[in-house]
Amino acid sequence: MASLLPPTLRRFAVTTSALLGLAVTTAQGADTLKIGLVTALSGQSAKSGEAISRGMSLAIDEINAKGGVLGRPLELVARDDEANPSKGVLATRELIQRVGVVAVVGGLDTPVSMAIVPIANQMKVPFIGPWAAGTGITRNGAADNYAFRVSAVDALVDEALVAYAVKTYGAKRPGMILVNNAWGESNQKGLKDALQAANLPAAGIEKYEANDVDMVPQLSRLKEAGADALFLVGNVGPSAQVVKSLDRMGWSVPVVSHWGPAGGRFDELAGPSAGKVHFIQTFTFAGNSSPKAGAVLGALKAKYPAIKSMADVTPAVGIANAYDATHLLALAIQAAGSTEGAKVRDGFYKIGTYPGLIKTYEKPFAPGQHDALGPNDYVFTRFKDGEIVAVTN
Repeated sequence: MASLLPPTLRRFAVTTSALLGLAVTTAQGADTLKIGLVTALSGQSAKSGEAISRGMSLAIDEINAKGGVLGRPLELVARDDEANPSKGVLATRELIQRVGVVAVVGGLDTPVSMAIVPIANQMKVPFIGPWAAGTGITRNGAADNYAFRVSAVDALVDEALVAYAVKTYGAKRPGMILVNNAWGESNQKGLKDALQAANLPAAGIEKYEANDVDMVPQLSRLKEAGADALFLVGNVGPSAQVVKSLDRMGWSVPVVSHWGPAGGRFDELAGPSAGKVHFIQTFTFAGNSSPKAGAVLGALKAKYPAIKSMADVTPAVGIANAYDATHLLALAIQAAGSTEGAKVRDGFYKIGTYPGLIKTYEKPFAPGQHDALGPNDYVFTRFKDGEIVAVTN
């Protein structure tokens, strides 16, 4: 009908209609419970950030299909921290102060998470980590702690790495090659403690910068020191450079890694030897016959048609951790009966049983226990034909 009106009135009708539409959209948006996501959505860790976003989105779809939380739909509001702690802090403040999120999920990198935690504690807004494993993220010493995690924990991972190297490779004098940042420091302490508990010496500890492309000098020192296995801690890019440096040296030494290689196309970057690296995970779709895994994988493919094969869901660990974390957050809000930060924090302690993707959770959180996953939830994996598959010994 607007086309039959004079031009002046036609413009008025269109403008009024647009404004009314905007008003409806704004009202609907204000009625949602907003959950913030701060993670790396660009750069070498973008695949990991994408996986976290997808896992959260799948969970939110399920929750909203059942009526949301406290009668309100959940809405995901994401920000790219570019793996930069300062940008992570700015994004967190903006999400809390301007967007009004009920909780913040994220911190793909340990240095970013470590920077966000004091903000969350200060502003009394729950922070849930689905990836970063630095021990101090949840074990931060705060009397009023708002940091929770559904992910690996360095102190426990390091114990598992040492046990695996001894059992699988008979390691007697392993060495460490670690990224020179807070994540590397967290694992240096954890590995030293784990080796001491196992009564094993360390052949040496070498560090590298995240942008290094040649680790031959550090690896040569470890070789000369008699290292019979290597513990690797680093994200996708530098982990691949370690493998390529080993190939240039012609040194065939077992590499037991934290989960950094899972964060992207490690197999493409590292070359033919990528499959030799065994790394820890909390979940894998490959070979997983559980009905829950099948249902989530089906929903993932339906929502993201670009996923054609198992290789396209890398890294599955990000999807699974974020999926379970979002459901647990929803349960905490429901248990709190409120969106007030302190009540939501206490709501985590009221969660009973939740049949998740990684496992069935039984009272996963308590005061002084803010990590939902433990050493029994880890599995060792490797790359095979573009997929992350469980290692079968």
